[in-house]
Amino acid sequence: MSVTSGGADTRPVRWRAGASRVAAGTALLTAVALLPWLSGTDPALTVLRARSADQDPTPGQLAAIREQLSLDEGPFTHLVHWLGGLPRGEAGTSWVSGEPVLPQVTSAFAVSFTLMLGALVVTIAVAALVCARTLHLGSRRRLRQARAGTGAAVLAALPKFLLASLLATVCGVWLGWFPSSGWEGPQAMVLPALALGIPSGAMIGGLLDQSLPAAFNEPWARTWHAFGFSTGHIARHALRRTLAGVLPQLLPTVVALVGGAVAVEKIFNIPGLGRLALDSAVAQDLPPLQTATLVLVLLGIAAGLLIQALRHALLGPALRDGALPALHPPALPRQRVTLWVAGFCAVALLALVVSGLLRDPLHVDTAARLLPPSTAHPLGTDALGRDLLARLGHGAVRTAGVALAVSAASTLIGLLLGMAAQVGAGLTEVAATLPAVLAGLLTTAVTGPSVWGAACAVCLVGWTPYAAQTAALLEQERASGHMLASISFGAGRRYLLRHHLLPAVLPAVLRNALLRLPTAVLVLASLGFLGLGEQPPTPEWGRLLSENQPYVELAPWTVLGPACALVLLSVLAVSGTALGRRGTRRHTPGRGTERRRLPAVRSRPGSPPGRPRAPGK
Repeated sequence: MSVTSGGADTRPVRWRAGASRVAAGTALLTAVALLPWLSGTDPALTVLRARSADQDPTPGQLAAIREQLSLDEGPFTHLVHWLGGLPRGEAGTSWVSGEPVLPQVTSAFAVSFTLMLGALVVTIAVAALVCARTLHLGSRRRLRQARAGTGAAVLAALPKFLLASLLATVCGVWLGWFPSSGWEGPQAMVLPALALGIPSGAMIGGLLDQSLPAAFNEPWARTWHAFGFSTGHIARHALRRTLAGVLPQLLPTVVALVGGAVAVEKIFNIPGLGRLALDSAVAQDLPPLQTATLVLVLLGIAAGLLIQALRHALLGPALRDGALPALHPPALPRQRVTLWVAGFCAVALLALVVSGLLRDPLHVDTAARLLPPSTAHPLGTDALGRDLLARLGHGAVRTAGVALAVSAASTLIGLLLGMAAQVGAGLTEVAATLPAVLAGLLTTAVTGPSVWGAACAVCLVGWTPYAAQTAALLEQERASGHMLASISFGAGRRYLLRHHLLPAVLPAVLRNALLRLPTAVLVLASLGFLGLGEQPPTPEWGRLLSENQPYVELAPWTVLGPACALVLLSVLAVSGTALGRRGTRRHTPGRGTERRRLPAVRSRPGSPPGRPRAPGK
């Protein structure tokens, strides 16, 4: 890891990044090819059950399937044959249906890609709404108080599959505004795009809203305001300055929806690529699973290269020349309401947990099925008559503990791989589009179904947002003027790492990790719902949501308690972070001297004297 180079020297060597992409893609395809043999289940038995679930397998039938599919040749022979057919436009035939694979994958990819574009539009719109207030006040030099980001945290904590069920019930069934199922016409895309885009937009908007005050605090912004530049002009350039650091989050947040929106695709009955990959993995149907995985890998690499090109275009020559101004957030006082919000969330969450611990979470009463909230059952009962408050309280420690462990491990892995940009760039692009469900199947094949096996699966793909953010922030920090000044003064690698790089990266990455904490809970829940993680009847918040999701229309209170607990946990984490950095400013020894030696504004050659120049131009 190099920490002393800047400008053009900080770009990852292209051949190393390309080699990492090839190596990561090859490793993933090899792991997928080994899935039937790693699981310990006879592939012939799984394929026979997928073809005819009611048929009792006999030794003769299993032997016929092994001979038909050449299973005795082993996984690597199948992988070589499959790769050899790709240059000819052949991806084999499905082991279950016997139909050609390529038309299935092409059709599913077209559906998922269209859905991703719709979700991207919603993401951009929601992100714009989240940071609109900061843009408006910052461009007018009226930022007086820092925002805690509780609104973005609430939207980001909404479970996508629960939001999808609610939209399908209210807007599709009750009101009849849009189709609640199927994929016919542009109207069918509206509800699933909203379900996927609202939480993603809140995530992106929250990160952007936290970065904008630092851009408005730069010398060029103050100078432009004094020169009488329009507020819209200042806001656009501040957005351009901060967008470069947030743009890499689109790769793991939005692009991954092509393969990761399995639950939403099932709720709306959408024939997407994620659903195809999951069904193929469950049936151990290798040809469509390998082809879908290859498409996801190529999509991740293409999206990563596109995002990198957009970042360089936004930052301009300043990134190449090492003349990029550093972002220093102003020491704005926190709103008093932030303390009250954090206190309310802590008290409410503690009250729910303590009250639930005093009840029996496993007591089944079939005569009390789906009862609404009452004095006897404050949060109601589930489909088996179990008290939801008891299950919520007993699952709190396990849910929060596993989610925190997964988030901490993912953050650490992301930091390390983000700092090793030459190796981590290709690996991040490949892993970002890998569905967590597929990672869960690969992990469970080795470890067996367990909560820690599911945690390992989430860690396999959960580090990508932090690696992408770390790499982007480090690239900008290495190209800053004060970094080059420290190098010219003889600063070593340890000093640069301790006083420049880590202070520039850690606060933003930790805020991102806390904002994504409910996401870790929901991904663990989806794996448990598929039998890959926490097994019933263990009470766990995500499992409560998954188990009671079919009863949203009939008994909405069955999911209200776990959803509110997730929102309280997310808001508490974000508010606590905001209070923790209250009145603080990033500072390193000697940085004030270095910043004063850098010009506040620069003039474009040939322009009138004193005319400000936008950052990155």
